[in-house]
Amino acid sequence: MVYRMVSAWTMAQAQLEEALQTARFAPCSASQERSVGWLEPRGEEHGALVEVVGGHWLLRQMVEVKSVPGSVVKRKVEEQVKQIETTTGRKPGRKEIRDLRDDTRMALLPLAFTKQVALHVWINPHARLLVLDTGTQAWADEVTTALVKAIDGLVLQQLNTQTSPAAAMAGWLSTQEAPRGFSIDRECELKAADESKAVVRYTRHALDIDEVRAHIAMGKMPTRLAMTWNDRVSFVLTEALQIKKLAFLDVVLEGAPASPTADARDNGFDTDAAIATGELSGLIPDLLEALGGEMQPA
Repeated sequence: MVYRMVSAWTMAQAQLEEALQTARFAPCSASQERSVGWLEPRGEEHGALVEVVGGHWLLRQMVEVKSVPGSVVKRKVEEQVKQIETTTGRKPGRKEIRDLRDDTRMALLPLAFTKQVALHVWINPHARLLVLDTGTQAWADEVTTALVKAIDGLVLQQLNTQTSPAAAMAGWLSTQEAPRGFSIDRECELKAADESKAVVRYTRHALDIDEVRAHIAMGKMPTRLAMTWNDRVSFVLTEALQIKKLAFLDVVLEGAPASPTADARDNGFDTDAAIATGELSGLIPDLLEALGGEMQPA
């Protein structure tokens, strides 16, 4: 997911590092259901929370959630309700059952398994872009809220283009003319806008066929389309202007030089960061141009 930073980036690395240190990630305690915080992008314990490679800023946020299955809570509460009825001869009221449910969930939390989700953040100060490696709006909101809290004056808006991705993808498929620098691959999804909500999916299938054009002529709009940019990066574009299934092709990886700053602690981090940010710094502007250009933030 790509965001536009409305104002210019003026924060120094040391300032952001200090701001994020107050929200460094710590695992859930025994009775804690959820924990959110910042982790070291390079993976070094107690290392820096902000890494800058070639002018690009890299962050990583961790979300840890403990989940107690609702079916387990329900069974335990039913057992307690039955015991109360047996020993006292009365039926617990709604509030008492609700309290039993809350107490049971809290009692089971220390035994619950945890789920962790790490989200990588890329900030391109020069282009005023912020990119998150998630397609889930709730996770994205988590990160952006934390960043706005940490960075005074930061205002973010999701990118909006003159031509909607769905309309543009429909045009490309109908004419079989991909925008300059792009090619159409072998995966797409078409969805009807009427009450039927009918969906047609093509996977590993040629899309330059009359059947695809007929679906579009009948009102189905593309919601996903696989594409390749400059024979270097393959991806799936969605109707929400998300870039999914991102993959750097062999020509990119084979031609990538070792980072001049790489040392024993690097473990390929700087090289990987340089490849990803370098390729996406070319892909995103070209994609925006293919969609008619970016609408200016309000």
